[in-house]
Amino acid sequence: MDLQKNVYILRAKKFRAKKRLGQNFLINPDVIEKILSNLSNDDTILEIGPGLGFVTEKLVQRTKKVVAVELDDDAIKILEKNLSGHDNFSLIHNDILKVNLKEIFKDEYEKGIKVKVVANIPYYITSPIIAHLLGEIDEINNENRGMISEIILMVQYEVAKRLVANQESPNKEYGMLSILSNFWADSSIVMKVGARSFYPSPKVDSAIVKIRINDVPKCEITPYLKRTIKACFLSRRKNIKNSLFNAGFMNVEKALMAAGFDVQIRGEKLSINDFCKLSKALYEAGKNE
Repeated sequence: MDLQKNVYILRAKKFRAKKRLGQNFLINPDVIEKILSNLSNDDTILEIGPGLGFVTEKLVQRTKKVVAVELDDDAIKILEKNLSGHDNFSLIHNDILKVNLKEIFKDEYEKGIKVKVVANIPYYITSPIIAHLLGEIDEINNENRGMISEIILMVQYEVAKRLVANQESPNKEYGMLSILSNFWADSSIVMKVGARSFYPSPKVDSAIVKIRINDVPKCEITPYLKRTIKACFLSRRKNIKNSLFNAGFMNVEKALMAAGFDVQIRGEKLSINDFCKLSKALYEAGKNE
């Protein structure tokens, strides 16, 4: 494994990584193997940000089909050169946020086959990518989410803790991103990954997160759900009554009493089911106004 890691390092050193794209290439064979252990020979894979192709080269050997989406022009040239001989591999030169999964997996869509996503993405684009793949929490029929069975995601460790957080987690970890990644799915940390597993080495540790997509949401979606959650997390220092009142909700105290919540509780102490219950109460209170 050390020999393989050295090979990856030598290959990575020849490439000028771009800070603006958050490029840190995974060079630890053990971590790559951990990612692969979550996949099977029958899987169809969407890889986001393949970079220099260290993971991609294993994916094409161990899975049925791999479609990689890469934005960087220089990385595209290397991927085309090193992976052109694999019939089960195709490369899309584009921004993942502009890609519709149903369009690039037409055959799978027609046959009802779902894909697995493998991605190593920088912090600054984590939330937009997850929203693109899963859809907003109140999107009942999101085309991308409907195509995915599982997402295996490499992110900064602090972001990973936010992805899997719930109302019992530290306040700074639980928020809109936590709700987004768990409303239509179940998220868990597979393993923590040290900074030296990458080249160039980032200043922080990372983690592999697994997001298993569900066919149904955690609870009933009401017209006020997204607005309710956003209001509670935007004003973390305020109690829930003031947060909702400042967001323009009417009959807040009446709705809180109907839902059985203390007016002094803060939003980050509510579970996903609690938010659904509260949003329903707010909706009913608004209708009766």
